[in-house]
Amino acid sequence: MRFLLDDEQREFARSLDGMLAAADTPAVVRAWAAGDTAPGRALWSRLAEAGVFALAVPERYDGVGPLPVELAVAFTELGRHAVPGPLVETVAVAAFLDRVGDEAAAAAWLPGIASGKTVATLCPLSPDSPYALDADAADAVFVVDDGTVRLARTAGTVQPSADPARRLARPLGGTVLTHGAGVTAAAAYAAGVAALATAAQALGLGRTLLARTVEYARQRTQFGVAIGSFQAVKHRLADVLIALEFAQPLVHAAALALASEDPGADREIAAAKVSACEAAYTAARTALHVHGALGYTDELDLSLWIRKARALRSAWGTPAACRARVLAD
Repeated sequence: MRFLLDDEQREFARSLDGMLAAADTPAVVRAWAAGDTAPGRALWSRLAEAGVFALAVPERYDGVGPLPVELAVAFTELGRHAVPGPLVETVAVAAFLDRVGDEAAAAAWLPGIASGKTVATLCPLSPDSPYALDADAADAVFVVDDGTVRLARTAGTVQPSADPARRLARPLGGTVLTHGAGVTAAAAYAAGVAALATAAQALGLGRTLLARTVEYARQRTQFGVAIGSFQAVKHRLADVLIALEFAQPLVHAAALALASEDPGADREIAAAKVSACEAAYTAARTALHVHGALGYTDELDLSLWIRKARALRSAWGTPAACRARVLAD
């Protein structure tokens, strides 16, 4: 499959890139990690004005979607700038509410998601994903458990994460919204949307890690020459570039499969997720090594991207689980 973004999609990506480049996202990430969500919520509103969340919401609920390809484009830029918050989970909630068959719940929450007024998170209680991301900062926490969906009453105790800006919690209590076979099917679809968005996020994250590491390798000198001239460094950077180049068409193919409701979309998404997240993880390890001792410091902005790559690797599907789905009969 040969897939290229059209002019409108590329312009959308450029506009998001420009907006986020001017938003000082490292400061927003650090504030979010410290529990100050005000800068993050302000940026969230600007993303909503740009139409990011509306991409996951149907037109009848004030959205423009669902548009999986454009969603992948947007999340690549969000990952490129390491934007914090339950971005993936909010679009997953939108996908879930659109499919679950509860018109009252959809009408109550989807317009707010599209406008950016509602920050939501989703917790599919399972051994692989027992936590809700940023439940303490969300306006609504949806928990799916054995064919039942409930709106959690409290966020529960916040757990530490590999990425300080990703706060995890086990939601407690809540009101049952609906139950039945439709919940399970809608949750599976929402998990697919979340995995695709996570893959796109990882792709953008890896691009930034590579670009900044290449820039550093050109500037840092050792023995009187730039370290980027060393063969060992060149080979490691080339490996990252190849991994990212191979991951990008898989992300686009998964988005197309989801848009067309291809029966094989689950495999396509799993392949994209493991490929993009492993590429981003490789980029993070390479950035850490090339930057030397600087790579371990909190003061270095790049550490925000490095930590996020580790967290995204297992979010919404571990590498082993994704590979198993790709190889399943």
